[in-house]
Amino acid sequence: MNLPGFPPAIQPILARIVSNLSPETPAYLVGGAVRDLLGRRPNHDLDFTFPDHAIQTGRRLANVLQAAFYPLDTERDAGRLILFDDQLGRLVIDVARFRGPNLESDLRDRDFTINAIALDLRRPEKLIDPLGGAQDLHRKVLRPCSPHALADDPIRALRAVRFSLEFGLHISPETSQMIRQAAPGLARISAERLRDEVFRILDGPSPASAIRLLERLDALPYIFPELLALKGLDQSPPHTLDVWEHSLATLQQLGKVLNVLGQGYQPDTAANWAFGLVSLRLGRYRQQFCQHLSAQLNPDRSLTSLIFLAALFHDCAKPNTFQTDRAGKIHFYNHDQIGAQISRQRGSALRLSNPEIERLACIVRCHMRPILLAQSDELPSRRATYRFFRDARESGVDVCLLALADTLATYGSQLPQPVWIRQVEVARVLLEAWWERPAEVVLPPGLLNGNDLIEHFKLTPGPQVGELLELIREAQAAGEIRDRAQALALAQFKLDQG
Repeated sequence: MNLPGFPPAIQPILARIVSNLSPETPAYLVGGAVRDLLGRRPNHDLDFTFPDHAIQTGRRLANVLQAAFYPLDTERDAGRLILFDDQLGRLVIDVARFRGPNLESDLRDRDFTINAIALDLRRPEKLIDPLGGAQDLHRKVLRPCSPHALADDPIRALRAVRFSLEFGLHISPETSQMIRQAAPGLARISAERLRDEVFRILDGPSPASAIRLLERLDALPYIFPELLALKGLDQSPPHTLDVWEHSLATLQQLGKVLNVLGQGYQPDTAANWAFGLVSLRLGRYRQQFCQHLSAQLNPDRSLTSLIFLAALFHDCAKPNTFQTDRAGKIHFYNHDQIGAQISRQRGSALRLSNPEIERLACIVRCHMRPILLAQSDELPSRRATYRFFRDARESGVDVCLLALADTLATYGSQLPQPVWIRQVEVARVLLEAWWERPAEVVLPPGLLNGNDLIEHFKLTPGPQVGELLELIREAQAAGEIRDRAQALALAQFKLDQG
């Protein structure tokens, strides 16, 4: 079977699917896979629809393809196959029964016309496109399949924003009004569906534009109600924006920082001196950044999208901590600590995994650390570097990225060169320790353990032992002690002090 436009690596999989269906069973590929085929975009998600027995068919295909299978919705007769291919990586194949008596009724019941196109793999020469989705895709128009499409499933309001930015589609005033009317229905959408759509948006081409559009379409209160109070909340210099606009600017700048440090970036194309400096001083870590960001705390969500969520929430507690001093200067004391609590609550509400929630909260809690380090006349010492990674752990890399974006968003076009040089240098020192000197500065090998201290000093197991071990580790990371004898001497000195 030859299907022009499909990646060569995926054609054998499609051929096996078709060959293992009974001759009377149609093989309709629908939705995003057909849309992306027409747009010549890569796609690792395939959707098939069948007249009936979709789950039964899916189980049989999973055995043939040696894929994992689980039902998605037994009432709707929908299931999912997940397989791993050497060339394609992770491939998701969804199967579902027609949403109605026939294929056309199924297509008309979908969200947008660009996703209501089907392809019969046994007769791939002709598209099945009753709503003109291919023409809408060509005209760059996002059009619902029916006047009630968004009201029927309010999660489609979020998809509208995602598709408009991902494919450069125009949302008409009529469709915008439909989104606004459907938005309150997001309150009844399951946390899991809401989470999945939010993370697809954060993984999209412009998270900042998407969040701004969601706010303008009145959907934000049903997704991130904590952020509504950021609008119009003033900040003192050097901030040039209110907290809401600053948060969106941080998202935008984070995307640029990630682009500069991405594998495909060309240093000689730096847009301005600020990003040129990032490329010059941190560009040697491009491979390490790539490996770091490719790590997955959850197979369905990227670490990058979680960092964008942290960037969106990094100042979420400023409304809670707003105060002014006698001179009229605005302060937000402890907004990082309280913000970590708020972001943890939002992560739980979105049903994130525990590792994701901890990572999110840690990034928010530590986001001020590199900025404060950059305010010193000296670059971070070994002790300060150790303490940073002791508290931030793996998220220290994420925090460095966020701090760069936060600084750019704070000053905007008024960014002083010395301030930026210092912030980039702080990131360089921290990342150098993390990737080049971990055993020396970040997590030096232990000179003693708890039993050593208990036996040598006749101590009772308890918090005191842990405090002594931490004192020794920090002194070792700072380069002040190097062997067991020096470690014991330091512990003795501490005990003598009481």
